[in-house]
Amino acid sequence: MDVFNWLIAAGPTVLLPVIITIIGLIFGLKITRSFKSGLTLGIGFAGIKLILDFMTTNVGPAAKAMVDRTGVHLTALDVGWGSIAAVTWASPIIAILIFGILLVNIILLILKKTHTLDVDIWNYHHMAIVGVMVYFVTKNIWLGIGSSILMALITFKLADWSQPIVESFFGIPGVSLPTVSALSSLVIAWPLNWLLDRIPFMRNNKFSIKDAQKYLGFFGDSMIMGLIIGMVIGWLAGYDLMKVMQLGVSMSAVLVLIPKMTSLFMEGLMPISDAAQKWSEKRFKGRKLFIGLDAAVVVGNQDVITTALIIIPLTIAMALILPGNSVLPFADLAVVPFRVALVVALTNGNLIKNIIIGLVVTASLLWCGTATAPVLTAIAKSVGIKLGANSLYISSFAATSMIQSFIVYFAFTWHPLISIPVLIIAFAGIWYFFDGIKHVNKNMEMQDAVTD
Repeated sequence: MDVFNWLIAAGPTVLLPVIITIIGLIFGLKITRSFKSGLTLGIGFAGIKLILDFMTTNVGPAAKAMVDRTGVHLTALDVGWGSIAAVTWASPIIAILIFGILLVNIILLILKKTHTLDVDIWNYHHMAIVGVMVYFVTKNIWLGIGSSILMALITFKLADWSQPIVESFFGIPGVSLPTVSALSSLVIAWPLNWLLDRIPFMRNNKFSIKDAQKYLGFFGDSMIMGLIIGMVIGWLAGYDLMKVMQLGVSMSAVLVLIPKMTSLFMEGLMPISDAAQKWSEKRFKGRKLFIGLDAAVVVGNQDVITTALIIIPLTIAMALILPGNSVLPFADLAVVPFRVALVVALTNGNLIKNIIIGLVVTASLLWCGTATAPVLTAIAKSVGIKLGANSLYISSFAATSMIQSFIVYFAFTWHPLISIPVLIIAFAGIWYFFDGIKHVNKNMEMQDAVTD
């Protein structure tokens, strides 16, 4: 536990290289190549984190200034996923929850009920926070453990089901993304995308970022779009001309730099991915094994970043007018790319669909964040987190603001004897449906191969 806690305290830039090096050795790579792959991923992650921090530093104050100009007072401040992670890791039951999630992954792999080997231990806090909050509310450790285990089951299956769109759209073979902050959006996006496809205009519309760039010409270039969006945010915030221009250049820099950092992820990942594929082919004949990584590997995609930069100002506007919302978006505006990444992949880059679905996802984040802000605030105080005096409550676009997490939290805290069985039955039905579709598709592919 001392070694484990030291690694966790070191953060993902240290933890990721260590884990990837170990995984590479398990899959048969030489230690030098494994270490280099792990270090490359760590460098890529550090670069992305620096850029996201840079984005938060610039967009956050502008967003707050926009809200201040409206005179609207929101009572729950978005303090960011980092603060929520700190609350999670400070919980007295965190060790039990982390090892429970790890055990679930191992058991599912042994039973061949998942293809995802989740090495993204740092982001286990997304699953663990549900258990922490359930335990805090119910004082029942078994309900706390059970909620995190169910979160893990749902997460690993969502990662399996979404892997084909990750591989197809982002071009990353042998990788799934069991990051709850990205996956949760699919809970809303899948049915909403199906509904939008029932509308002829939406079904036939193929408008993408590339189309927008074609029609916009010079103004469609990613760095120019970042410049314009940043300047508009600064203008709405009431900045003077110099600050407006500075914010515009900052947003332009984000669009240019994040893809370059993401390329480091790809460079470090490919040797591990290739080795894992060969390893799985030898030991799991006829079975695929996906390496579960942080969704940061895809947020640098140009469609994702551009969609996020459009959604960010709309998120702020929505927070002001959405009935029942008390959350002031602030620190987590920088992680909007994570919330829309798999939506973009699902729609194959359809910009109109991305914006519609992205706004519905954003509304759910605000409502769920409002509903659970009092509990999250109480937990933060209980573990000694010092809160600012500018807000009555704290919230985030992480924790139980995400629809998947909120549903599990609600089921385990609202009449558990009724709601837990209902949730388990619903999830089992969805599991049967999705695996049934994959089985049918596999049979059709085999028949096509025989015909050919």
